[in-house]
Amino acid sequence: MGLIAAGRLSFFLALVAVLLLPARGGAQLVDTIARVKPSVVAIGTYERTRSPAFRFLATGFVIADGNTAVTNAHAVPVSVDTEKFERLVIAVPAGDGMGQIRNTERTAQDDEHDLAVLRFEGPPLATLELADDAALPEGSEVAFTGFPIGSALGLAPVTHRGIVSAWTPISIPQGNARRLDPKMVRSLSAPFRVYQLDATAYPGNSGSPLYDARSGEVVGIINMVFVKSTKENVLSDPSGITYAIPVRYLRALLAR
Repeated sequence: MGLIAAGRLSFFLALVAVLLLPARGGAQLVDTIARVKPSVVAIGTYERTRSPAFRFLATGFVIADGNTAVTNAHAVPVSVDTEKFERLVIAVPAGDGMGQIRNTERTAQDDEHDLAVLRFEGPPLATLELADDAALPEGSEVAFTGFPIGSALGLAPVTHRGIVSAWTPISIPQGNARRLDPKMVRSLSAPFRVYQLDATAYPGNSGSPLYDARSGEVVGIINMVFVKSTKENVLSDPSGITYAIPVRYLRALLAR
């Protein structure tokens, strides 16, 4: 084979390899999503005489023994209307939307990192594995699955993917003391870092598992309210940036 022919063959093989990379990555994500979706649940309250009976609050995901769910603490109501038989529940999505309703109670909460652990009744569900405490490097491919605008669009799990854009402080010190509120003061006194993502989350995605696109291991918990209220409180309009609480804080809560 001549040098020119050999060069053309090498170029062709390299081109084929490059073209196949996205397809392989896409196929891998397809498999990962299929493993993750059965563990994603909706957090809400249920009152039989109300319309609708199920009131969606946030996304959650199942871990540990299959009867434990995780979500954002701010999404879990402090109390329910027991006189009207309102209950804290999870909804397990079915193919046509909302499936089973399971009674739920809060068993642990971390207000500093806006995390809540719930215990629900019934047969165990499929679980997700938690990644270790090491921070995922910037540029890592990630995805999250949840119920964006679930109260309007229904309980069909939706997946967004992107990369870790930054490993950033949860709040930024302000030059003007008048811009400080109690929540920001608390965050500045006990600062920690969160994931900043280039994928867009929507109301309802709070509590969604952020996971490694390859392994499916949970690396963080999507947060749409708690982080923005401290990091972006000086903005007149909310940004399109998405943040996630690192899984290390969930591990610490579970270890208590």
